[in-house]
Amino acid sequence: MRLEASSNGVPQWLRGVAEHDPADPAGVNPVLRRNAMRRFVAAATRPRDAAVLVLFGGSPEPDSSAPGGLPADADVLLTQRAATLRQHSGQVAFPGGGVEPQDDGPISTALREAREETGLDPAGVEPIAVLPKIFVPPSRFDVTPVVAYWRDPGEVGVVSETEAARVTRVPLADLIDPANRFVVRHPLGYMGPAFAVDGMLVWGFTAGVLAGLLAVSGWEHEWDHHDVRDLQASLAAVGMTL
Repeated sequence: MRLEASSNGVPQWLRGVAEHDPADPAGVNPVLRRNAMRRFVAAATRPRDAAVLVLFGGSPEPDSSAPGGLPADADVLLTQRAATLRQHSGQVAFPGGGVEPQDDGPISTALREAREETGLDPAGVEPIAVLPKIFVPPSRFDVTPVVAYWRDPGEVGVVSETEAARVTRVPLADLIDPANRFVVRHPLGYMGPAFAVDGMLVWGFTAGVLAGLLAVSGWEHEWDHHDVRDLQASLAAVGMTL
């Protein structure tokens, strides 16, 4: 869903992710192909709704010398989940979580969770798109990614060590660097895009959403979709575990 009220204020370099749903032109992103699985699971048990905040920061002015006008200071906000969490422990994620009764839609959920996890001030955040739901099998969540622009960035950090081990703003230049991109293979057979950035391995749902958005961003460089690496070995290389 495009947010018409914000469309005129979206920086030119963010128009691709604001106006297009994530895409998988190389056919290596199973995260974007889970509608059939959602219908199967829903027949047995209703998935719980959740939302995440895909928050891009950076200068509002495009860099005319860069693909898609991507400014040199552009970044995205990510967290590393605490190793003690029952689900997705230690994984790199967007701020977010399950819908609560007081929430007024996915934007409200995503901003509330981001504030609770990172100390983010929602007043500086401008939502620009609400993407289609994506089913996450391990947790049985139906997750709505909310794409936003950090128009007035503020301080963020770990609020509760029981929730997050790390909060970081990852440069988009590192994410689009072909040297940092490859495909990982899970011991159970899952294969999907991954990023080795900032001493972390980004894979699974988070990498799938990022890869899908990069594919429509205008910033992306060609990368080797045939470079398939073992997930456990890739995690170990950055000091992480499955």
